[in-house]
Amino acid sequence: MSSDYKKTLDNFIATVIKEEASDLHLSEGRQPVIRVGGFLVPLVKEPVMSRADVKGILDEILNAKKKEDFLEKMEVDFAYDHNGEARFRGNVFFQLGKISVALRLIPKKVKTLEELKLPSILESFVNKQQGFFLVVGPTGQGKSTTLAALIDMINERRLEHIITIEDPIEYIFESKKSLIDQREVYEDTPDFQSALKGMFRQDVDVVMIGEMRTPDTIATAVTAAETGHLVFSTLHTNTASQTIARILDSFSAEQQSQIRIQLSASLLGIFSQRLIPRIAGGLIPACELLINNTAVANLIRENRAHEIDTVIETGSDQGMIDLNRYLVELVRSGEITPENAYLNSHNLKGLERLM
Repeated sequence: MSSDYKKTLDNFIATVIKEEASDLHLSEGRQPVIRVGGFLVPLVKEPVMSRADVKGILDEILNAKKKEDFLEKMEVDFAYDHNGEARFRGNVFFQLGKISVALRLIPKKVKTLEELKLPSILESFVNKQQGFFLVVGPTGQGKSTTLAALIDMINERRLEHIITIEDPIEYIFESKKSLIDQREVYEDTPDFQSALKGMFRQDVDVVMIGEMRTPDTIATAVTAAETGHLVFSTLHTNTASQTIARILDSFSAEQQSQIRIQLSASLLGIFSQRLIPRIAGGLIPACELLINNTAVANLIRENRAHEIDTVIETGSDQGMIDLNRYLVELVRSGEITPENAYLNSHNLKGLERLM
């Protein structure tokens, strides 16, 4: 491989953009690999990368502090802007003593809900003045992209002060009607918790938290929603009921009663999504949406989150979206195969009945 690592990186990124890939993987001892339409594709014309090659690429994409963090912690998250043309979220890590880099392409333009093929009812949460809205799902399923669409919708329509707290910053927003400040954890603030506490003194209307990682962050986010802020965040959970259980389980038994009361009052909704290969190529989202109403609030307060799935199944007249029904619609409209519907369902018997 050429020792001109800037040129090599330019070529890799040009390939990612040309092939409409979502990810680029670089590892010593392997050829580079991209992910296109959900599938990994080795770049077979490229040579196997050596440690010097991977380190040469890292010299181009990591600043001195991130390199130091990587050597100390053996892995590090980062964001990388490539000549103002492409932006990536990345992670560099060791595996079997070798260095690997995973880069996720972040589109320059924030897409609309329509462009993302997401349900239009999500727009209703953008119009709220306060409350707590969560976008959940496994890693790499488009949560950040959905959040960005919602934040940019507020940015285009309302005079608000919006703060994003992320690790790392993904989408870069331009202030339109709103004033937007973006804070990167470890660069602009010591941690999520410090940034959230600071928010109360910064005249903020809307806050987007990249990820809720600790009980303190969750508790502060819920308090912010209770005190007149509109709060958006993500969790790595699969369903709405699982999300509520995860939030409650992160607190001690003594704290759970209080957090149940707070969550039942401040929660607006939970949107779960996953990206599924389309028959025509590319990916399409499949969704579940829980909207907090009196019945849901009662179930949260009474610690009966496991019954929420039934509320979603029977709540379509209120705008709720049941994942199985959504999957069936995607199959009937010729978007996805029945096999992929079954692979992505959390209730196979229920899906079978609907199919």
